[in-house]
Amino acid sequence: MNVTRRTFLIHSASIASATAMLTFAPFVLADGWNRQAFTDKVLNDAMKDAGYDNAVKSTDILLKTQDIAENGAVVPIEATSNIPGTTSLAIFIDNNPNPLIAEFSFMNGAEPFIVTRVKMAKTSLVRIAVKAGGKTYFTGKSVKVTSGGCGG
Repeated sequence: MNVTRRTFLIHSASIASATAMLTFAPFVLADGWNRQAFTDKVLNDAMKDAGYDNAVKSTDILLKTQDIAENGAVVPIEATSNIPGTTSLAIFIDNNPNPLIAEFSFMNGAEPFIVTRVKMAKTSLVRIAVKAGGKTYFTGKSVKVTSGGCGG
């Protein structure tokens, strides 16, 4: 097989990129992870450790989810913040074993909108908390779970 210089360089660059990704990716992905907040078992502790304590109720946060979830293992959630300067949004589920479910950051004017699916252990209040302009806000909706989930 006759390998040209160009082919050799292309393959070398690909191998180097893959090696760098495998070596450094876990550290980059875990860099912003708030281990304490995600492992807290009590809602107030999780909100405090994640920086959402003292949140004020707001009608500028829109939460769309089911009233009754027939399968707690797959509960769709859609949330939008209409609060100017929103920098992050978090999902808390009061009665889950670990109340902090997810946290999303928005940079450079990105639209603060998320769609996801979560697991719910049992009937609970689903809270969306938002950081904007140095303040914290939240909204919530009760979701009744009839079966399944992360605890049942």
